[in-house]
Amino acid sequence: MELTPMMQQYLAAKEQHPDDILFFRLGDFYEMFFDDARLVSKELGLTLTSRSGNKDKTPMCGVPYHAAETYINKLVGRGYKVAIAEQIGDPKAKGLTKREIIKIITPGTVLSESALKDAQNNYIALVYEKQEDIVLAGADISTGECFYGMYRGGNRVQMLLDELYRLAMPELLVVGSLSFLPALRDFTNLRLPGCSYTNIDEISSHVDDRIVQHFDASMRPQSQEAKEAVATLLDYLHDTVMTDLTHLNRLTYLDASENLVVDTYTLRNLEITRNLRDGGKKNTLLDVLDFTETAMGSRLLKKWLEYPLLDVLAINRRLDAVEELTKNFALREGLRKDCQEIHDFERLLTRIEVGTANARDLIALKISLKCLPGLRTHLKEVKSLMLSQCQKRIQSFDELVDLLTRSIVDEPGISLRDGGIIKNGYNEELDEYRRVAHDSKTMLQEMEEREREATGIKSLKIGYNKVFGYYIEVRHSGTNLVPERYIRKQTLANAERYITEELKAFETKILGAHEKIVAIEYNLFTEIREQIKQSLAAIQSTAHEIAVVDVLASLAEAASNGNYVRPRMTTDGEISIKDGRHPLVERILTRDLFVPNDARLNHEDCEIMLITGPNMAGKSTYMRQVALLTLMAQIGSFVPAREAAISPVDRIFTRIGASDDLVSGQSTFMVEMNEVAQILKYATRNSLVILDEIGRGTSTFDGMSIARSVIEYMEQKIHAKTLFATHYHELTDLEDDKIRNYCVAVKERGTQVAFLRRIVPGAADKSYGIHVARLAGLPKAVTRRAEEILSELENGSGESVRGAEKQNIEGKTPASEMEKQPGDMMPSLFASSLSETLLSLDVMTMTPIEAMNELYKLQAQAKREAGQG
Repeated sequence: MELTPMMQQYLAAKEQHPDDILFFRLGDFYEMFFDDARLVSKELGLTLTSRSGNKDKTPMCGVPYHAAETYINKLVGRGYKVAIAEQIGDPKAKGLTKREIIKIITPGTVLSESALKDAQNNYIALVYEKQEDIVLAGADISTGECFYGMYRGGNRVQMLLDELYRLAMPELLVVGSLSFLPALRDFTNLRLPGCSYTNIDEISSHVDDRIVQHFDASMRPQSQEAKEAVATLLDYLHDTVMTDLTHLNRLTYLDASENLVVDTYTLRNLEITRNLRDGGKKNTLLDVLDFTETAMGSRLLKKWLEYPLLDVLAINRRLDAVEELTKNFALREGLRKDCQEIHDFERLLTRIEVGTANARDLIALKISLKCLPGLRTHLKEVKSLMLSQCQKRIQSFDELVDLLTRSIVDEPGISLRDGGIIKNGYNEELDEYRRVAHDSKTMLQEMEEREREATGIKSLKIGYNKVFGYYIEVRHSGTNLVPERYIRKQTLANAERYITEELKAFETKILGAHEKIVAIEYNLFTEIREQIKQSLAAIQSTAHEIAVVDVLASLAEAASNGNYVRPRMTTDGEISIKDGRHPLVERILTRDLFVPNDARLNHEDCEIMLITGPNMAGKSTYMRQVALLTLMAQIGSFVPAREAAISPVDRIFTRIGASDDLVSGQSTFMVEMNEVAQILKYATRNSLVILDEIGRGTSTFDGMSIARSVIEYMEQKIHAKTLFATHYHELTDLEDDKIRNYCVAVKERGTQVAFLRRIVPGAADKSYGIHVARLAGLPKAVTRRAEEILSELENGSGESVRGAEKQNIEGKTPASEMEKQPGDMMPSLFASSLSETLLSLDVMTMTPIEAMNELYKLQAQAKREAGQG
């Protein structure tokens, strides 16, 4: 096939990037050919054509240059990479226009504002394995973040997978061959289905140079493996973005020892930042706490929730700040109002750095910078250490504000090539050309009048079109008066058109002025952009402090709106919560009153809470509630409770619910056992473990045996603070000095059953499954027959394992058995908040009317908690 020079140019560019979709600039369109054209036409629904005159009918499709961003975003969003081949030479020049690939847009390097979500980071991650070490390097080039983590030991693959789930990156780079690649692909296919893979054969060939180029000595990794991973990631970013990336100047180490570890299962089960329904933010803990006013603050709050703190001092510093803002309404409102005017600094700065910022971005920067003095003023009188540090670190940029105020018009257009972005009075040369352009109409009118007088042709007029430029038009009736200095240009049906030397000079001056105006404005804009880049690092630092203030104010707003209290952070290993409430369920519960509950876990007399009770009674909600309140406390948030004293935990493990894992061919029970295995392997004395209905995916006796064995192992080997919910009432005989029975209070009146949703000491002796089935709408014949079968089973010869001898995990019988109380172990429903209120009353000094009022209040509260209010 004989190829034109242009097609040869296309194929040469495509050969450099065979795996990318090549957008090849031809005039006002980006064109694609061959397989790229077929792929894009299918993905975007474009018409597939061929070049006119092409005998071989080369497949072709294209998109308009001005609308290309929308099409590119769609392709990148589906995991494709797009290489942009732009016209570099003068398109008006003779011969083939020179074209070069100026950037490659990938899912992890996209910078288009319309493709990025304000409240979410757009991470790109790299995984590198060297001997027994796994290194993770990552970045978000839209915000300037860069980080790395190292994983060793038997749990290294799972720790990596947990981190990748938190990052939720759209693009993953894999260096060389990984020993665990099948497990990695299975995980991303199941948990991160939108993630695209890029294989990199070798590490960077100039590791030290890349690290030194981007990071100060204090940030550089000590490990050679970490340096290699970070440098290889930076190489990839430079090769794709193809512009200056000096804004990637902060490198942080993901140190698991400083944070409460929240693994994949816990993030999903507790719906901390993503819900189980569609992976979105709605109906998550993040949704409950997010009152941030800036995109930076929203992203930081998400990060705090995914990386809670362990250090009590650090937690208390956050709590001090939240408490100050909770108590000082005026301060909180002032800060939140200041933040409302602040745009997304981090992404604005990135667009300025990589050269994609337009004039509107600079106006957004100016508006944001103008808010900083007011923000600093509001923070001037704060008492808490964290807020006062923010006040000191937030800088004002008065010179930049002045520069942007003097230079950029208040409402500029989007395109830099259309002009109209620089203010009058900023540049003398620009003002002069603008005067020429502005006065052109007046000058033309004056010239027209002069020519009429000089020639005596009354119908003479001066016009303009794009083909001939400026011309003098004379009707045929007046051509005998045309002077010799007129040069004929065009003959029309009723007139002749001429030009003169004076008109040609005027045309050159006018048209040159318009081109010169645009060129000067563009040059001035780039100069202003370069001046801003000089302060980039300082503005980045200020942006981070603004995000911190925004998050603290958000937590204070949530605390104020939700009537949360400050948790007391302790180091005695105990979690004590009085009248705790589930932050999410409480918010979405509109028809019923949320019933608060107490919780107390420690290593002395209640290490394991063994919770029995029916379905739909609130066991899972209660356990999630304890876990969420613990996590909230460790991010520095107030908690929904009357009182809370919490000792930080190193990990929160959850085994709540399960579904078939069809991707890996695992059943519900296998998924459940995998999760339990992870818990038993990695939980410590300082962990909080949530186990819900272990063993229900197999036969009754198998499941009961596994559940009993797990409880014994937790008590005798791990000693983690544990909430264990079960339907196996036979397990309640495990109660001893560390295991305590609790159940959900139930009120029965004949066949009527009310779940009071109060967790009280004692053991349940029924599951009320048939009652729940009746509520779900099963036919009456089915539920009646179920009652008959249940009665037969209960009166039959089937033996319970309730009386089975409790075995030590080593097979030894314990030294002593705790004496059980006969009969109903459930105390009065009024054993918590109501009893405390009653005990605090001084009945002997109350008047009759005061006593009646108090009694009425107590009765109303009791009715609400019984579900009758």
